[in-house]
Amino acid sequence: MLIGLLLPALTFSYSACATLPRHVSPETQSSLKPPRVKSTVQLNINVASADQLEKLPGVGKVIAERIVRHRAEYGPFRRVEHLMMVRGISDTKFHEIRPMIMVE
Repeated sequence: MLIGLLLPALTFSYSACATLPRHVSPETQSSLKPPRVKSTVQLNINVASADQLEKLPGVGKVIAERIVRHRAEYGPFRRVEHLMMVRGISDTKFHEIRPMIMVE
């Protein structure tokens, strides 16, 4: 019986606290925001070295070497989307690096 009386009170107090605004200082707000990529320079995946490709997010040494090997075996990429043919470049990873790459 006592639980039946306390449960609505606990639910009300939790929901009331959950909607209260929090004060966040401007310094904290700026540290919570993810950094934006300010560089408009795009890496040409047809001429980039493995070391340069490794600088792309989510591309390590193995995947960078696969990209270079794929290029050597099949020729240059005609479109950036063809990069997804390289094992290890998932759709998610491709969309993450898409703004940073190009082909010429």
